[in-house]
Amino acid sequence: MALINVSVTDPYGRLVTGLEQSNFRVFEDGVEQEIVRFSGEDVPISIGVIFDMSGSMSDKIDKSRLAAVQFFRTANPQDEFLLINFNDRAQLASPFTASVEDLQTRLMFTAAHGQTALLDGIYLGLSEMKGAHNTKKALLIISDGGDNHSRYTETDIRKYAREADVQIYAIGLYEANGGPTTEERAGPSLLAELTEMTGGRTFGVTSLGDMPDIASKISMELRNQYVVGYRPSNHTHDGKWRKVKVKLRPPKGLPPLTVYSRTGYYAPGH
Repeated sequence: MALINVSVTDPYGRLVTGLEQSNFRVFEDGVEQEIVRFSGEDVPISIGVIFDMSGSMSDKIDKSRLAAVQFFRTANPQDEFLLINFNDRAQLASPFTASVEDLQTRLMFTAAHGQTALLDGIYLGLSEMKGAHNTKKALLIISDGGDNHSRYTETDIRKYAREADVQIYAIGLYEANGGPTTEERAGPSLLAELTEMTGGRTFGVTSLGDMPDIASKISMELRNQYVVGYRPSNHTHDGKWRKVKVKLRPPKGLPPLTVYSRTGYYAPGH
């Protein structure tokens, strides 16, 4: 059974809830699939927050902390969170816990310095997700998006993100002019690509004051997704990439809606 998390938004970026199974169509490699499972209820989530503490974040760290705390506070009792910090290297600041207080405490002792091992942070987040207790998994990256110190490459991360069934969201803190360094200018496109591929999305922030609101918005979105399940009509276990496209048959009278879902998955191997 392939399970796809789907978010639907209106032209103003607001979530659209209350759609029915009959409003969705799923295609795998261009072939329409029969939807055999559908739900719109809130399920427990395992979430990793990947927090940038590099030197370029020094003037943004307070607001970033607030955003992370806001994100943790909107949790459900069955949710679990882990926290990864990165600067010169990525480290697990807190393994999975349901204690928001504990996470808040750990965040308070973060000071911004050093370089940016963003990709290593994402890699560590995806690998820690293997120990998650909930089937629904997500990462939230809070970063200004420029990597200049990772061992892993963009290619490694793309491949790993494709294999992991983890939705990636990002709050990207960008300089209006794209930032002083090439890495900072390349950051937004990398984050956008990773989030889009996994069915999440990147929220760019130009005003730091908006961050806590954006964090709650992402939390709400994770909790108001539809889950569409189907048994792939292609039964071959060839380990190949299958493209997935979710389309809407919207109810009459609604404006054009946007659908976010992961772009595919690897079929099981032999």
